[in-house]
Amino acid sequence: MATHSIIPRVSKAPSFFQTIQWIRDPTGFMERAAKCHGDIFATKINLNRDDSVFVIVSNPQVLQQIFTKDGHEFSTPSKFNQPLSMLLGDTSIVMLEGDAHKKRRKLLIPPFHGERMKAYGELIIKLTKQVFDAIPQNSNFIAHSKMQSISLQVIIQAVFGFYEGKRYQEIKQLLITWLDIFSSPLTNSVIFFSFLQWDLGDWSPWGKFIKLRQQIDKLLYTEISDRRTYPDSSRTDILSLLMSAKDETGNYLSDQELRDELLTLLFAGHETTATAMTWSLYWTHYLPKVREKLLQELSGLHSNASPVDIAKLPYLTAVCQESLRIYPVSMLTVARKVEKPVELMGYHLEVGSTIFGCIYLTHQREDIYPDHEQFKPERFLEKKFNSYEFFPFGGGARRCIGAAFSEFEMKLVLATIMSNYKLNLANFNPEKIKRRSIALAPATGVKMVKK
Repeated sequence: MATHSIIPRVSKAPSFFQTIQWIRDPTGFMERAAKCHGDIFATKINLNRDDSVFVIVSNPQVLQQIFTKDGHEFSTPSKFNQPLSMLLGDTSIVMLEGDAHKKRRKLLIPPFHGERMKAYGELIIKLTKQVFDAIPQNSNFIAHSKMQSISLQVIIQAVFGFYEGKRYQEIKQLLITWLDIFSSPLTNSVIFFSFLQWDLGDWSPWGKFIKLRQQIDKLLYTEISDRRTYPDSSRTDILSLLMSAKDETGNYLSDQELRDELLTLLFAGHETTATAMTWSLYWTHYLPKVREKLLQELSGLHSNASPVDIAKLPYLTAVCQESLRIYPVSMLTVARKVEKPVELMGYHLEVGSTIFGCIYLTHQREDIYPDHEQFKPERFLEKKFNSYEFFPFGGGARRCIGAAFSEFEMKLVLATIMSNYKLNLANFNPEKIKRRSIALAPATGVKMVKK
């Protein structure tokens, strides 16, 4: 294959206009670009507030090359995640590079695996029933709102060990309000354009955000201080585990590092999971055959089946995977910077070039997923897709550490709802995509009825 130097550009329009298009219609922007240019193209989406050109790829072979060369031919400088620093802080794992990132992953991974997962299972089922029991019979509700309630309570209880009380209610309400600020494309623009970041108090999204962040910081630092003053070795929540964890040099996480990781866990473990669960509930009620097949599988469960047993069900797993496939919560992987000259698909990339893997476009490839626009859980029963074809949580050294927890929660919530409640969609109009913060969420939130 001949080597070329210039990757095809999506548009000659200035960075500002390309970014606006991407914020307003992210999937349409990517689909149009792929239709014109194929598996690799360049754009000037303003993700780190300069005039950089970003290379977008959706070819599995290229993605394999990128993911397996993490830390060698490719790095992940924190500047590429700059829009997230205002949400999560500068010492969050998302912002760390190189060895610092590897060390932090080692500290954060244990709470999301092994025996801890079993303990979370009963909690997830319990909270799901509490939320759906409270919905009156024959009443309408917004599925996304209920899923947010479940995921927020799950992550707060898992992270802090809070089950009730004043501080539990405070953090719950603050996070709901905080995340809602960036729920629309208009307010979402504040993250990407610094000239919109004017603190006009409650008159501006940025002013509201700053005020709420200060309130959340005060609450988090107070909780950290209280636990340092009155340590309790019997606690097994994630905050307690992180406070007792030491890195290879024997150092504990600082208050700032703990605060940033708490916000990362609360943000990533709440909004993205709630959105994924909403999509799975939508598809199982939009397509009667999927619903019937899932109910049939769930009816075969033993009466004392454990949460782990439920999560192993093949069709339930396939439904959740197909939900993450057709509308992945995140559209792009974490950005990579080229550290050594490299060739991708016949194009030569110099040191300093920036590359994103496009999860959405890869998941829509007809050569990998025939009839890709259709929701077909069976495809995951008939074929095992590799981690460069199906990667809803990113890939390589930057794969989301909470992926297993998120999938586990998604399966248990869907199984609990389907087994215990009779629901219908309020209407059968196809649900469209809307950007909500960093997630690709259902535009209407999915309106449903509890029968």
